[in-house]
Amino acid sequence: MTNPEDFKTRLKIAKSKIKNQVQFDNKRGSFMGNAFKLGTELVAAVMVGTIIGFILDSWFDTKPWLIIIFFFLGTAAGILNVIKTANKMQKDD
Repeated sequence: MTNPEDFKTRLKIAKSKIKNQVQFDNKRGSFMGNAFKLGTELVAAVMVGTIIGFILDSWFDTKPWLIIIFFFLGTAAGILNVIKTANKMQKDD
């Protein structure tokens, strides 16, 4: 039979290897989640700005001027949100 202390040592080594592997996977998943979050924020801001411009153009019958203006406003807002969020994520790390 094997020594119980030997078994405990091997068990501790195996647990530490698994723990290190899980931490690596969580960091990669967290990175991908943050990347998708930044991309989604940018796209959503541009879409919202464009939709607002489209609706206002329909009401005021000024096509395509308000669509263009609000497209650029949405783009600017999206870029500012991405910069703010990226700075916050960098500060947290």
